[in-house]
Amino acid sequence: MTRLLEVKDLKVSFLIPAGEVQAVRGVTFSLDKGESVAIVGESGCGKSVTAHTIMRLLQSPPAVIRGGSVLLEGRNLLDLTEKEMQKLRGNEIGMIFQDPMTSLNPTMKIGKQIAEGVKLHMDVNTEEAKKRALDMENLVGFPNPERRYNQYPHEFSGGMRQRAMIAMSLACEPKILIADEPTTALDVTIQAQILELMKDIQKRLDTAIILITHDLGIVADVCHRVMVMYAGKIVESGSIDDIYHHPQHPYTWGLLKSVPRLDSQEKHRLVPIPGQPPDLIKPPVGCAFMPRCKYALKVCVEHDPPHFQAADGHQAACWLLHPDAQAAREAVGLEARS
Repeated sequence: MTRLLEVKDLKVSFLIPAGEVQAVRGVTFSLDKGESVAIVGESGCGKSVTAHTIMRLLQSPPAVIRGGSVLLEGRNLLDLTEKEMQKLRGNEIGMIFQDPMTSLNPTMKIGKQIAEGVKLHMDVNTEEAKKRALDMENLVGFPNPERRYNQYPHEFSGGMRQRAMIAMSLACEPKILIADEPTTALDVTIQAQILELMKDIQKRLDTAIILITHDLGIVADVCHRVMVMYAGKIVESGSIDDIYHHPQHPYTWGLLKSVPRLDSQEKHRLVPIPGQPPDLIKPPVGCAFMPRCKYALKVCVEHDPPHFQAADGHQAACWLLHPDAQAAREAVGLEARS
């Protein structure tokens, strides 16, 4: 069966005066219809670059795709012309950007911005496009859609601007919605509303979602699977249960320890991950997380770990999972998974 989206061994660099920044270093994952997947990690780990490459939004130069493929129902998006991608963006793949204030046109009314994409992709007249835009405003919970249709972005709150972005990205009912840090600039109450809205819309439209975030705390109730990125690579992937209850990579442990837990009966001090991510102009030969990892082995210095199968559908790139590292696993209390 053909997957809805398959990203295979994607490699993306940025050419700058100081050298070549290897931002994405061999990312592979897939997405099925109606599925929701989260990509999590620190700033600079390659999450947004991966998303923008899928959408073909990176400016070249300085960006250059060094290898790999992005298959949408079997079509390699990296082989399409810009004109072909323009037909696909918003129609088959929609995107919610991180800052709605800079993504919306400040001189154009919100309703017309939503209707613009409808007219472009759905071959309808102005009246039909307006009706579709009003339907989308209703779907995302706009109070008084008719009045909101004729307002400008500066007349909206941050949460309402983000709802407008969601309405724009879903107006043509795309097969995939990429949400790039959709709640970063919002307070926690509005964050919860936006995430609940995304869940509700996914159920109604059966849209596949890629949620990009640095916050593991917001994905548990939204996504089916989680991919943890570090230094341009996916270091662990699995179901929500795998990542939250049976994490296998030291970097994932660090991310979880730095997230407040509301369900815990005991008080725990949040533990930051020490050190800094590596310089991707000169990526390390061995494991990129090794300098920050207190569980590092000698092999980590010279050899980048492959992905080991921790359980069905659960993988992690860590030498602690090698069959010969049983003693090391026991020393750090890493549970073997069947």
